[in-house]
Amino acid sequence: MATLVHRRVDWTGIILAVVLTLAIVFPLLVVGTWAFTNVWRYPSVIPQEFGLRFWGQTLGRADVWTSITMSLTLATTVTLISAAICLPAAFAFARLEFPGRDLLFFSFLAGHAFPKFGLLVAIAGIFLQLNLIGTFWGVVLIQLVGTLLFMIWIPVAAFQSVDRRMEEAARDVGAGPFRVFWSITLPQAGPTIAAAILLSFVGTFYETEGAWLIGAPQVRTLPVLMISFINNQPVIQFGAVLSVLLWVPSFIALLFARRVVNSGSFARGFGG
Repeated sequence: MATLVHRRVDWTGIILAVVLTLAIVFPLLVVGTWAFTNVWRYPSVIPQEFGLRFWGQTLGRADVWTSITMSLTLATTVTLISAAICLPAAFAFARLEFPGRDLLFFSFLAGHAFPKFGLLVAIAGIFLQLNLIGTFWGVVLIQLVGTLLFMIWIPVAAFQSVDRRMEEAARDVGAGPFRVFWSITLPQAGPTIAAAILLSFVGTFYETEGAWLIGAPQVRTLPVLMISFINNQPVIQFGAVLSVLLWVPSFIALLFARRVVNSGSFARGFGG
C-alpha cells in the first residue's frame, strides 16, 4: 500500500531566500548596468543608450593600468610575505607548547578587535617617523597586518585537524619529520591553507583604508584610484567600470577556490 507523504512548503523560508537574493543581486545588477550605459536619465527605469563609451575612456587612462599593476604587485607581495611568516608560526601555535603561547597567539589577532581606521592612524604616526609614508613597502607592511587573521587563525585550525595517528604511523615505519609533513600533514591541511592564502590575496587586493592612508598619492592601488575618480569626477559610469574591473580578480579567485577547496576539507580545518 502506497503511503502518501504530504510535503510541507516552507513559504517563510522561500520568501526570506528571495528577499536575501534580491538584496545581494540587485545592487550588483545596477552597478553592472551602469558600467555598460552611455545615457541613463531619471525617471527612466532602463537606460536610454547602452554602450562602451566609458570603458574606452577609463581603460584609455595610463593611471588605471598603473594602479592595476600596483594592486596585483602589492597583493602578490603581501600574500607571499604573509605566508612565509605566518604559516610556520601557525604550525608552531598548533603543535608546540612554549611559554606565552596563548598570549602571543592572542596578540596576533588582537589588532582586529580595534576600530580599523584608528589603528591605522596610530601606525601611520610610527611610519611617518620611519619615512615609510608614501612608499611601496610602507603599504606592504600595513596590509600585512590585515592578513594575520586569515593566515594565522585558519592554518592553525587546519594543522590541528590533521589526523595525528597517521603521522605517528608514518614515524613508526621510519619516515623522517620532513617526509611526514610532506606526505601526511600537508595533503590534509593543504586545501584549508590554500583557502587562507586565497582570502588573504583577495582581501589585500581590495584593501583601501591602509593603502590610501599610507600610500597616497605616490602609491595608488585600484580601489584608491576608484575613490579619486568618484570624488573628482562625479560620473557614475567611471565608478561602475572600475567596480567591474575590481570584481574580476575575486571572481577568478572564487573559481579557483571551487576547484581547490572542497567543503569537507574546509570544514575539517575548523574542526567540523
